[in-house]
Amino acid sequence: MFSQLFQKKRGTWRDDALAGLTTALALVPGSIAFAFVAGVPPISGLYAGFIVCLITAALGGRPGMISSAAGSLAVVMVALVAEGDRRGGAGAGFEYLLLAVLLMGALQIVIGLLKLGRLVRLVPHPVMMGFVNGLAIVVFLSQLKMFREREGAVVGDWLQGSALGVMLGLVALTMAIVYLLPRLTKKVPSSLVAIIVVSLIAAFGLTTQTVGDLSSVQGSLPTPHLPAVPWTWETFRFVAPYAVVLALVGLIETLMTLQLIDELTESRGKGNRECLALGAANLVAGAFKGMGGCALVGESLINIGSGGRGRMSGVIAALALLAFILVGAPLIDRIPIAALTGVMFVVVIATFEWSSFKTIGKVPHSDVLVIVAVTAVTVWQDLAVAVISGVILSALVFAWKSAKHVRLAVLSEDAGTRVYRVEGLLYFGSVHDFAEKFQPAADPARVVLDFHEARVCDLSGLEALQALASRYRKAGKTLEVRHLSPDCGRMLARAGDLIQVTVAEDDPQYLVARLPLRGGAP
Repeated sequence: MFSQLFQKKRGTWRDDALAGLTTALALVPGSIAFAFVAGVPPISGLYAGFIVCLITAALGGRPGMISSAAGSLAVVMVALVAEGDRRGGAGAGFEYLLLAVLLMGALQIVIGLLKLGRLVRLVPHPVMMGFVNGLAIVVFLSQLKMFREREGAVVGDWLQGSALGVMLGLVALTMAIVYLLPRLTKKVPSSLVAIIVVSLIAAFGLTTQTVGDLSSVQGSLPTPHLPAVPWTWETFRFVAPYAVVLALVGLIETLMTLQLIDELTESRGKGNRECLALGAANLVAGAFKGMGGCALVGESLINIGSGGRGRMSGVIAALALLAFILVGAPLIDRIPIAALTGVMFVVVIATFEWSSFKTIGKVPHSDVLVIVAVTAVTVWQDLAVAVISGVILSALVFAWKSAKHVRLAVLSEDAGTRVYRVEGLLYFGSVHDFAEKFQPAADPARVVLDFHEARVCDLSGLEALQALASRYRKAGKTLEVRHLSPDCGRMLARAGDLIQVTVAEDDPQYLVARLPLRGGAP
């Protein structure tokens, strides 16, 4: 049922407009809340939402994806802001943050120019599943905070009594409308209808928390602003490490979100172009008092689920957010938090990879371990640490498995010569198992290793060959290798005198056949 929310369909201007408006409503409380987490003025989060969403939608490599102020960045920013206040007094931390956002944008542009966005293809599927599951849990936990009394940045006790009942009732009503309305009509986004209906119901006498209880969205147009910090080498040394972390966290979350949206829409975005657009967006945000941002899975899924497929959905979301800031604050401030929380709960249910439970007992235990580990680290630390840890863990698992797959078989044997066929990858993880397969004392005077079905991958593999040749020489016997792949031969040639391995004289030279061109010319 949940997969139907994201069925592939061709977007239209109308679909994009309604989806953009729905997404803009969801961006408001998130932008404000993330600004509170980072310790900066709420309007900075709203400015970031407008600028980052607009530029990435117009210039990015993934139409339909939504970028804005992000919680994953806010948890890094809070340390920078706090330390900046200690260095320069109250308010100085925000200025240091703006400089970090400028540097973050510049770094992301450089990464895009170097075309490093393609590295997301190296992320294994178990890591992707763990990322999605962890993110769903993080979003769910963040929404639980909405069940507490709030006044601006001050969070009070858990709701009780009638206040809790009203909150739960409105959340349940919102979710029911989102799920049931598509059975009647799909001409309007069910999320938008749910927000409007719940807002109207709350307006007739129900007391519940609204967006205005977090902070009013009222503001003016963003204006250019140069960070008011000492432009010294010491300042750069202080800000640069935070900028690097912010750049990497933002890009990892963005590229992972891009890959998720690709799967849902059965289309393909452009990672390097998205890196460039995100970098440009953060440069502009930092110059206009915006706290910076990156792609958001939750809001992107709301947009896709509401029918947004084209760039206009993101552009309209950004323009709607600006309209809320300039003229729509009185209406937006009255939207119940329960309506937006209900929409986010639907996103959580649709985001979580429920099929991951079915993998238990059906896929290798190592893949299940990676899924659980990435999910746990995402909740415990952040998305960037989780993804990097998952990739490293997957690489170690692959290395461990490959180390067991070096096989040895007698290919032929005649008077005084035995030919072994080697299969598998010879590298640092498999050299020990490879060496244990040979008994020089039991072999004839001449032993040949046929590498037609094997590869020497690194220096450890070459050293293993040399050590084996040395064992045979000590036993008064000869070890030769043949059918080395061209890349293995080049490794031997580069090693020179460092590696003494005999290549069989009858080892053939593999040449690429030259086919005649059209017309008979060679």
